[in-house]
Amino acid sequence: MGGLRDVAAPFVAPGPAGVAIRAGLNGLTGQDEEVLRLVGDLLGSLASRDWKARCAAGLDHDSDRWAQRKRALTGQSSSRWAGSITKATHDQWALARRGQLAYIQSLEAGVHTIARRLSLPVGAKGARGLPGGYRSRQEWFAKSRRLCLLRERLERERADRETGRVRVVRGGRKLLRNRHHLQAARLTEAQWRVRWEAERWFLAADGESGKRYGNETVRVSPGGEVSIKLPAPLAALANAPHGRYVLACQVGFRHRGQQWADRIAADRAVAYRIHYDIDRDRWYLTASWQIPPVRTVPLEAVRSGGLIGVDTNADHLAAWHLDSHGNPIGEPRRFDFDLSGCASHRDAQVRHALTRLLHWAQHHGVAIAVEDLDFAAEKTREKHGRRKRFRKLISGMPTAKLRARLVSMAAELGIPVVAVDPAYTSRWGAQHWQKPLTSDNRKPTRHHSAAVAIGRRALGHPIRRRTPPPPQHRSDAVGHRSVQAASGVPGREETRPRNPGPRTRSVGAGRGAKAGDQGAHNRSEHPAEHQSWNQDPLPLSQ
Repeated sequence: MGGLRDVAAPFVAPGPAGVAIRAGLNGLTGQDEEVLRLVGDLLGSLASRDWKARCAAGLDHDSDRWAQRKRALTGQSSSRWAGSITKATHDQWALARRGQLAYIQSLEAGVHTIARRLSLPVGAKGARGLPGGYRSRQEWFAKSRRLCLLRERLERERADRETGRVRVVRGGRKLLRNRHHLQAARLTEAQWRVRWEAERWFLAADGESGKRYGNETVRVSPGGEVSIKLPAPLAALANAPHGRYVLACQVGFRHRGQQWADRIAADRAVAYRIHYDIDRDRWYLTASWQIPPVRTVPLEAVRSGGLIGVDTNADHLAAWHLDSHGNPIGEPRRFDFDLSGCASHRDAQVRHALTRLLHWAQHHGVAIAVEDLDFAAEKTREKHGRRKRFRKLISGMPTAKLRARLVSMAAELGIPVVAVDPAYTSRWGAQHWQKPLTSDNRKPTRHHSAAVAIGRRALGHPIRRRTPPPPQHRSDAVGHRSVQAASGVPGREETRPRNPGPRTRSVGAGRGAKAGDQGAHNRSEHPAEHQSWNQDPLPLSQ
């Protein structure tokens, strides 16, 4: 079928490259909080100044200018603080450039879609999965104006990218806009100011291997004592030798605590970040470090024991266990989560659903197959038009967070994760598997059938179920009766064309050689049965 796109081959997802754990700083005194605020405010102002210098350099930035920026910050803080600030600025610049490129690609896709639909007559129908013309002259006129707007934005973004200009707001653009809509954000000016200043603080230090406990700037001892190297202007606030300030609290990491303890005992690099949660009025310490890449299991070894196919949805995960031949085993499972509320609540819901899924996979000792979803180009208003509910649905699906969380948590348990192409899994799964798997006691949904399709694609089997013709006898000499097409057969996942005519080898009614001669059939309507006849009387015996 010419309208189908190529399906990418499945692959085993690589493991995470780093680890991050968090613990609360409980028991801080008023003096401790004041020192943290002063340090964060000072370093935040230096980070803003460094970001301005980096943006001014644009595409002409090189290692010499990086060293020049670091020397300018060292005199007002320290060499290690300056290194952390310049590295954070470099990472933010790279992230902004990637986001700028993605935005340009989105604008180009929108311009192409609108221009194509405007070139079609009003009311024209679409073909081959492409939308047709607009419904009315009013909509056509409105989209023509939007086309001019998108082209103007595209030209501006292309010019910015060519000159190396990026647009970044330290503290967040959303929070900046809330300053002009305080009533809608349910904030007072004082509350907004506190949030704005806290988001612009900088309290992050990179780790160094070979140094004491893996970090000279923010140091955490095995007993949980936290000490900070104060910048030069705040050295008078030190309460420990060598210009350090020791917090009054003790910190302890519950998750991966033993890994962290082993790492600092060997003086391996550990990066720390201190941040303040406005809503909870609490301080937190986040420790992170890099881990060696996990050796991925070969795909054939993963397929040998079967796996669990998982279909990702906006409010649940639909899963089904499949054996190595692609046959569903047992009953389907559903893992619900609620994505309403704050970010921490949503993150907890996702982790809880993934934990139940991983425990189920660990119980059966199998891998997990998921779709390699990316809705970056699928949630634009130009592509889906008036389908606002659908756009909102796919925009709310935490595909990136689910994928990152699943890979990280699965690597900790030693469970491989296979990523497959999401093309046509929901459509073909419902078409070929939902009805055969439905019984009086089991009512699988469309999402469960999609999970079966995902699992079969990860196992290397075609999604659709092929039924061979009946054999000439009932023995197994002809092989298994549900043989699937081999992986090398072209078009094995396409829809089988419908052949006109009878489905069996027997001749249907009214199609034989004597179909018009009703008198030749032995039936009640035979003409001979309608003739009148009389039986001769029997002779009387004498």
